[in-house]
Amino acid sequence: MKTVDDTLDALGLLCPLPVLKARKRLKSLPVGATLTLLADDPAAVVDVPHFCTEAGHELLSQDHDGAHQVYVIRKGR
Repeated sequence: MKTVDDTLDALGLLCPLPVLKARKRLKSLPVGATLTLLADDPAAVVDVPHFCTEAGHELLSQDHDGAHQVYVIRKGR
């Protein structure tokens, strides 16, 4: 079972806001912490994995919960 250290509700926000807010929140977390990101922006399906790869974070899971997506990100570097 994964430990979720923080949750970010980015529902209703459009690109690039979900990724920008996730980046800001991850900066405040220690390396190895996890962030659950809730988003309903269709572009997040592409943007969040790309952000994780570019920023050195690990995308632990990417799921749908009804009309929105749920991403669990482990902070890297």
